[in-house]
Amino acid sequence: MKNKKLETPKIVIGTWAWGDTGELGNGYFGSKLEKNDLQKVASKAIKAGFTMWDTAAVYGMGHSEQVLGEVLKQYDRNDYQLSTKFTPQIAEDVENPVETMLEGSLKRLNTDYIDLYWIHNPKDVEKWTPYLIPLLKEGKIKHVGVSNHNLQEIKQVNEILGEAGYKIDAIQNHYSLLYRSSEKAGLIEYCQENNIDFYSYMVLEQGALTGKYDSSHPFPEGSTRAEIYNPMMQNLESLNNSLKIIAEKHQASAADIATAWAIQKGTTPIIGITKSKYIDDEIKVTNIRLSNEEMNMLEKFGDLAQVNTRGEWEKDMNIN
Repeated sequence: MKNKKLETPKIVIGTWAWGDTGELGNGYFGSKLEKNDLQKVASKAIKAGFTMWDTAAVYGMGHSEQVLGEVLKQYDRNDYQLSTKFTPQIAEDVENPVETMLEGSLKRLNTDYIDLYWIHNPKDVEKWTPYLIPLLKEGKIKHVGVSNHNLQEIKQVNEILGEAGYKIDAIQNHYSLLYRSSEKAGLIEYCQENNIDFYSYMVLEQGALTGKYDSSHPFPEGSTRAEIYNPMMQNLESLNNSLKIIAEKHQASAADIATAWAIQKGTTPIIGITKSKYIDDEIKVTNIRLSNEEMNMLEKFGDLAQVNTRGEWEKDMNIN
């Protein structure tokens, strides 16, 4: 019954922004994307060994999946892996809402199976988890992951899957120098002890930890990013300065260092990329090794920032 082990690269390419409208004030990122640019991203990423692509039915309400499916058409399906999600909040009232949402994703992504299929959030673990089992048996999904679930919910999902001979293969939570709830709740340690991959998203806090923005150079007004992060830029100055100092020592960028930190913590970062030039940065990241002193310094200034970047859709992992 068990599928072959999931092949997880050191970095996963995130396509959340690929579902953006491109109109300021009408999308999270306020970015305008061109198909040609995204095709260059795919080409360079696959050549570099970054072969897993993360998306979700809810990203742009299917637009991210559709764009990704179109971009990957030119490649053999064995050359890449797809990671997408079932989101309970948009489930239809049908016999098997998980299968219905999955079928939409399969169509948009131009494939007949998904390598890693996630329950996007723990709306009702007992209700949604059983729907995954027939899809695993049919081979429409190869592996199961859960996102934004706490430790108790993860164990509950595993118990349900285990009765049919399956298990959780991956967990995906918000994890960064500014938001370490999963680590403090013992979730990352649990993953390491149980051979479960931990995927970290928002490692760069939507650009706030890239070194490009500060209180003097805030995010352009009109996007959700600006609304959330601009008010906290003053608090992030010490951390961002530390990222830049360490980056200079490693001949890298601040974003590279924040990502390298997440890798050394035993996680697989999901990095949103819309320009092919940034693939070079991710290649560099996989070769960076931070010292214990550097790791501790970054975590110290991350804690001292005293900001809360938890999304409104996320739960505190320390609270059941």
